[in-house]
Amino acid sequence: MGDLSCFLSQNAVKSGNETYVVSKRYIGQDKKPVQWEIKAITSKEDEALRKESTKRVQTPGKKGQYTQETDYNLYLGKLAAECTVYPNLNDKGLQDSYHVMGADTLLKAMLTAGEYAGYLERIQQVNGFDTTLEEQVEEAKN
Repeated sequence: MGDLSCFLSQNAVKSGNETYVVSKRYIGQDKKPVQWEIKAITSKEDEALRKESTKRVQTPGKKGQYTQETDYNLYLGKLAAECTVYPNLNDKGLQDSYHVMGADTLLKAMLTAGEYAGYLERIQQVNGFDTTLEEQVEEAKN
């Protein structure tokens, strides 16, 4: 086997934050698109987001039997909001300017459909998902 010291918390390489131009529509004072800052989250944080996005649904035709159903659109929105460091999506002034409440709702209001889809893909990459959850869901359907 070998030395386990490389697995000690203090010896693990920390994943740093990443900057990414999400939209060319947000221009800074230097006349260049503003870079957003994103981070990876822990498995524990991810589990909590998945749990928030899962509900019990009655099994059709089976009285009293329920199954777990995850709303992947809700989950991905929560994941993107949780991973966004800058801009601060929880800023009341920013939410008020878009007339929304909630970080995940703000993201959807700020970005076009294509920008949002690209951002979700980047968030999944930062968190180490080789394939996007949407691809996994499509694969499972087939």
